[in-house]
Amino acid sequence: MTATEQPPAQQAPAFPLPRILIYQSTASSSSSSSSPPPTLVAQGAEARVYRTTYLEPDRPCALKYRPPKPYRHPVLDARLTRQRILAEARILHKCRHEGVPVPALYAVDVEEDGADGRTNGGSLLTEWIEGGPVRARLNAWLATKPVPSADTGADTNTVVGGEEDLAQLRADPSLQALLQRMGTAVGSLHRVGVVHGDLTTSNLMLRTVDASAAGDSSGPTDGATAPSLDGDVVMIDFGLASQSSSDEDRAVDLYVLERAFGSTHPRAEALFEEVIKAYGQAFKQSGPVLRKLEDVRMRGRKRSMLG
Repeated sequence: MTATEQPPAQQAPAFPLPRILIYQSTASSSSSSSSPPPTLVAQGAEARVYRTTYLEPDRPCALKYRPPKPYRHPVLDARLTRQRILAEARILHKCRHEGVPVPALYAVDVEEDGADGRTNGGSLLTEWIEGGPVRARLNAWLATKPVPSADTGADTNTVVGGEEDLAQLRADPSLQALLQRMGTAVGSLHRVGVVHGDLTTSNLMLRTVDASAAGDSSGPTDGATAPSLDGDVVMIDFGLASQSSSDEDRAVDLYVLERAFGSTHPRAEALFEEVIKAYGQAFKQSGPVLRKLEDVRMRGRKRSMLG
């Protein structure tokens, strides 16, 4: 770049930032110890998730922003947004207080605008979990494990091997430990009377222990070294969670995780029983839940047959 050239301008986001992020961006640009601008990391139908900082530039956090829904009546939209943000915040606080592995809650805010109750959305500020989702980490790990009976060049993420392959996976202590930590995390969640509502391996984060591996852990760096499966399992995204002690609700929670695990990790689907075993050890009242799980499975199979 020559002296006459200007640095490239930052690309404007396709949608407006929430006010709290606009304030943080302005404050960080005017301070001597500037923090990086907020970055959009995920966007769904109900919310956007940004990576930003909390109080200090070296303390990363996740900001979940529920934007206003223009198709809803503004008063109804404000009421629903407030209820859902506060419900998620209460569940996170309760889980954290009871020792359930969830992100720490930093702040919650509902952006009201005017006396008529209109809202600009709601925000939830939580701890940033360094690492990656179990889904990406486990698939990358499976990709380094050859399938004994598979054709050359087969996708080792999706190919289901025979008994030899299953025995090879079952004998791996790191995979066994990961499945047990998953079951323990879900068991501790149900023990305190909370059901997640959207349990998938994408909503189970694997907190990286080694800071040097905290960057991109979605895949192996070479064909010989498998990514680590070490680290604490932390549950995220409680937007559909609720407080419930119903065995039916808990069983459905487990069934959703079981189906998600089988569809995203078909090669290791038969090992989900290890998750169930660890769940039973972590949640002493799991007997009725596991019996109800059999009923839920039967209903699911019947629905699959009938279409």
